[in-house]
Amino acid sequence: MRKLQAAVGSNLGKQAASQERRKKRAPNSSQAKPSAPKGRISECPGTPADLANQQEEKIFQASVSPYHLFRNRTEITAFRKSLLSWYDTEKRDLPWRRQAEDEADLDRRAYAVWVSEVMLQQTQVATVINYYTRWMQKWPTLQNLANASLEEVNQLWAGLGYYSRGRRLQEGARKVVEELGGHMPRTADTLQQLLPGVGRYTAGAIASIAFGQATGVVDGNVVRVLCRVRAIGADPKSTLVSQHLWSLAQQLVDPNRPGDFNQAAMDLGATVCTPQRPLCSQCPVQSLCRARQRVEQEQFSASWNLQGTLDVEDCTPITGKCQLCLPSTEPWNHTLGVANFPRKASRRPPREEYLAICVLEQPRALGGTHILLVQRPSSGLLAGLWEFPSVTLEHSGQHQHKDLLQKLQSWTGPLLATHLQYLGEVSHTFSHIKLTYQVYGLALEGQTPVTTPPGARWLTREEFHTAAVSTAMKKVFRVYEDHQPGTCKGSKRSQLSSPSSQKKPSWKKPNRGQQVLDSFFWPHVPTDTPSLNSAAQ
Repeated sequence: MRKLQAAVGSNLGKQAASQERRKKRAPNSSQAKPSAPKGRISECPGTPADLANQQEEKIFQASVSPYHLFRNRTEITAFRKSLLSWYDTEKRDLPWRRQAEDEADLDRRAYAVWVSEVMLQQTQVATVINYYTRWMQKWPTLQNLANASLEEVNQLWAGLGYYSRGRRLQEGARKVVEELGGHMPRTADTLQQLLPGVGRYTAGAIASIAFGQATGVVDGNVVRVLCRVRAIGADPKSTLVSQHLWSLAQQLVDPNRPGDFNQAAMDLGATVCTPQRPLCSQCPVQSLCRARQRVEQEQFSASWNLQGTLDVEDCTPITGKCQLCLPSTEPWNHTLGVANFPRKASRRPPREEYLAICVLEQPRALGGTHILLVQRPSSGLLAGLWEFPSVTLEHSGQHQHKDLLQKLQSWTGPLLATHLQYLGEVSHTFSHIKLTYQVYGLALEGQTPVTTPPGARWLTREEFHTAAVSTAMKKVFRVYEDHQPGTCKGSKRSQLSSPSSQKKPSWKKPNRGQQVLDSFFWPHVPTDTPSLNSAAQ
């Protein structure tokens, strides 16, 4: 992500000294600017890089139609006032907000905001709340997190998705403790420069909410609000549109309450200016919304059969065709209303991969049934997490079963001839890849591996539920559990994953000469599938 331009004024310290910190839940009051602690990393707004960025922004703004800008300071002030007044009465009560408001120590406040912002990336608020609460209870300070193991981090993060976020969060905490004297960088620029995994948005959110820096932020919710308020219909992910949105956010942010303003814009997008069926009648800035004005214009034209015109400002590009308006290939859709802005770019479908995966169990192990988990590599997809042994399937391959057996033996040593039982199929989609697992079970008939090599472990079923495993592995495990004694085969979960409701793998049946080995691995799906434990006894 591109670096965020430094936006804190030289009078930040003066403002911090002159304002009292806004009391919790007090409406229409100003958020206090936190005073700078010793060792604060200062910002240099007059550096050549800053001046170059400012000049570049001026050139860009000069080419944009006034229709997509705010006309004057009065309009900007009205937008700020209306949005903050609404936020003071309608803001969501969230644990990270309470923690940031109540915490006097700047480093702990910034850490609390940092954790929440990382967790909220690509994840819904309702999902994050419990994870955030457990995280802050376990590691309330940067020092606590820096001293934790990656295994502990992955274990708590399990199920939240995008697992590299937790790893980078811990890497950042260690850097703050070991290299920065335990003090968080104090500006958006330095946060982005010094902390791994902190991009432009996260840096701006921490700087504005925790340190009172007047810097705007742009996330998915803010994108939607700004695109509708200024009728921006072009692809918001394009370089030109993204640059303009960041410029608008910086122009609008309230210098006296930057953290509240940014959170207000996010709340507005999340609760009122929603992707579908937005609640325009409840919007505090509807009078300034060009998308709503466009809807009214279209309704007026339709009602008068185009015989009259509503006096509404329209886009007049300064030069050529406007690159911020709706593209000509996607004209106005009257059924969408304000949701015409912004138009979503078509997403590339995730690539598909197929794996054979095996839940290998010791039903007679000391202490009850144990299952084998192996650890993924320390980099790449699901880095460092634990999973069941698996092999990638090739459509044209003829030795998948041998490959799966060899994979299992690489972790356990030689295996006796034991039925490999087909249990079902399950799929899980990540951001860029869809994995389909052909799930098998294999019970060791009284065998106990002599040694367990590094990167493997045997766990009880109870231990599995608290291990650092992905959601995909939990789906695989549910298929396995549905074939254990006492499972109700008519349950919804069983219907979703049982072999009888899944297609058999489209693998070529081995010839008779292969049956000595491969007959143990041909997917056997009897009418009444026995449990793995009963097969081992």
